[in-house]
Amino acid sequence: MLSQIAELDEFKGAWIRLSQLRPEQLSTLRKISTVESVGSSNRIEGNKLSDADVEKLLSRIRKTSFGSRDEEEVAGYAELMDTVFENYELIPLSENYIKQLHKIMLKHVGKDINHRGEYKKLPNSVAAFDSKGNEIGIVFETASLFDTPRLMEALVDWTRKNLEDTYLHPLLVIGVFIVHFLAIHPFQDGNGRLSRALTVLLLLKKGYGYIPYSSMESIIELNKEGYYRSLRLTQKNIWSGKTNYEPWLSFFLSTLQKQKRHLEEKIRLMKPDTAVPIDLRLSRTAVSILDLFKKRPQWTSAEIAEALNLNIETSKKTVKSLVNAGYLVKHGITRGAWYEGN
Repeated sequence: MLSQIAELDEFKGAWIRLSQLRPEQLSTLRKISTVESVGSSNRIEGNKLSDADVEKLLSRIRKTSFGSRDEEEVAGYAELMDTVFENYELIPLSENYIKQLHKIMLKHVGKDINHRGEYKKLPNSVAAFDSKGNEIGIVFETASLFDTPRLMEALVDWTRKNLEDTYLHPLLVIGVFIVHFLAIHPFQDGNGRLSRALTVLLLLKKGYGYIPYSSMESIIELNKEGYYRSLRLTQKNIWSGKTNYEPWLSFFLSTLQKQKRHLEEKIRLMKPDTAVPIDLRLSRTAVSILDLFKKRPQWTSAEIAEALNLNIETSKKTVKSLVNAGYLVKHGITRGAWYEGN
């Protein structure tokens, strides 16, 4: 887990360098990711629309008329994600805002008009069904109607305090928040979809700015069995106070790791005439060296070592790797060599 967190945080810092990508390139990445996220998050809950159907619907969306509940759900979730992407800095983590986001998500679904934006009024334990749609048993007992408001207040308060603190890593705090949110199941419907939107919201608020450009939901869809299994293993004793968070946090961090690597691959596969090739796995030393060239166009290895308080051999080795990767251009030979940005 520590290794996964370190990899994600390194990528989080490296993402800042993607300002080199043109706005239209980032727009394309985000558009593709949004379609994948909207389609996958709804299909996880039983929606039947394909990514192609989702893209077609979003391109001709009319808020007055939809052909099915599936289309209503997709339109609402798309609007929810747009709200999160555009306003995450202004949306605090609070029960009131969580209810508002739930209301946005279900705003087009006529069947849900009586409970959208409100905590559940009927029991909603997670059940298993056979191929004919008949319930065959309860998989997980969610929080009772009486306990839900109290548990949500405590969960939001704990999460907000721990995200502000530095004792626990924010990725762990977000993971714990999500597994408890789904255990409470505070709304009559839409808890799974809302939990994934809240995950995106909290990640963006903690500085993981690359999240809108690669779909986390599509990765979960590809491993639905692992998703539900890890949730149940952690939630098994969640009301007893003896919770084993490892199964869920392991799945959660692995999902974020796959999301990040998927985005890396997308960028690397961009054609040279449509994107600037960027190696997002540069070391921190390499990034620091490249930053020097933003302040001054020409440097020697010795000057770089002195400026960054590096061992001269480390400076030479890192500069050589940057030359080989095409980031720097070498001029001169031996002791008289100097470098400039490419």
